[in-house]
Amino acid sequence: MTVRRPRPAGRPPRIALALAGGGPLGAIYEIGALCALEEALEGLDFTALPHYVGVSAGGFIAAGLANGIAPREMCASFIENTAAGAEVFDPAWLTIPAWREFAGRAQRLPALSLRALWQATWGGKPVLQALEGMAPVLPTGLFSNEEVHLRLQEIFSRPGRSNDFRALRGRLTLLATELDTGRPVAFGAPGWDHVPVSRAVQATCALPGLFPPVRIDGRDYVDGALTKTMHASAALQESVDLVLCINPLVPFAVRDLAAGGLAAVLGQTFRTMIHSRLALGMKHYARAFPQTDILLLEPDPGDRELFGANPFSYGQRRRLAEHAYQQTRAWLRAGQAQLAPKLERHGIRIRGEVLQDAGRVLVAPPRPRRLAGALGRLHTVLDDLERTLHPA
Repeated sequence: MTVRRPRPAGRPPRIALALAGGGPLGAIYEIGALCALEEALEGLDFTALPHYVGVSAGGFIAAGLANGIAPREMCASFIENTAAGAEVFDPAWLTIPAWREFAGRAQRLPALSLRALWQATWGGKPVLQALEGMAPVLPTGLFSNEEVHLRLQEIFSRPGRSNDFRALRGRLTLLATELDTGRPVAFGAPGWDHVPVSRAVQATCALPGLFPPVRIDGRDYVDGALTKTMHASAALQESVDLVLCINPLVPFAVRDLAAGGLAAVLGQTFRTMIHSRLALGMKHYARAFPQTDILLLEPDPGDRELFGANPFSYGQRRRLAEHAYQQTRAWLRAGQAQLAPKLERHGIRIRGEVLQDAGRVLVAPPRPRRLAGALGRLHTVLDDLERTLHPA
């Protein structure tokens, strides 16, 4: 049994947040969960934590929080698209073809074609083997995520925010994978904190095949989830008191999953690989950092709502964010007896009255267009009637 040393008197609790990846669906889930936690946990300010750790899509969320953008503000920008125009997330940012990548590869086509032709004729190589030399013509990604860097650079350069790791109030660590060596790199750590935050977000979200590698200081970087699922150790090594971890990707317990075809099988395989690595990491954290409370929030394996969702679909964002919000509230209610003592050690109180309020929602359902039009016409008629009855 671990005996926890009491925190020194007068020192505020050091609390860290670690966010895993999961594509657009992962970001949607994390925003919904954070909004539920923000309103249900008294004494926890998600924009004023000592350390934020983000991997892949989690890096996008972590960078926003470290810049003082609260979960509800992210919901307005990313989910509801009701924030100020310049801060509304546009999914079109992620669907711009990688024209520069295509053009660069196309320049190599004539030389490689001649070489393959020579090898297949006078060189005596089989045609298929000769064609293998054409591989460098294929692009490393279909879409450019350069717009992510440019937009975030503009957002993080506004008053009260910073695109410089060293100027943030709290520590921010974003994980990416160096392509040539396969090793993880922690942007924001000493020696890596000169890289702009927006560029580091672009790198940690550069999923191979979908986006080209991001070149920084002469080296190429891709999605951080290739090597690290959570990387909470970046915060644990700094002797924090509590680490709250959110992971949106879990293998789902669904019967006859193979009936869903190749996409379902590959999706479950990917989730299982990612989650098994996370499970090993969490066990290691518990052994290596026994003095730190570690809480992990993730979907239920039997959650059919998330199982049926496309991880790369942005059109379902309102429904899925609401689902994550309500599931997180249910998680807090179900575990309140176990969670409350851990959280209270760090000055955090669970607002039971908030959790028991069944009427709370994150995203109000949109009005049907026909109903909205009818209501608009009704308001016009009532205004005209009022002017007629009270001409003065």
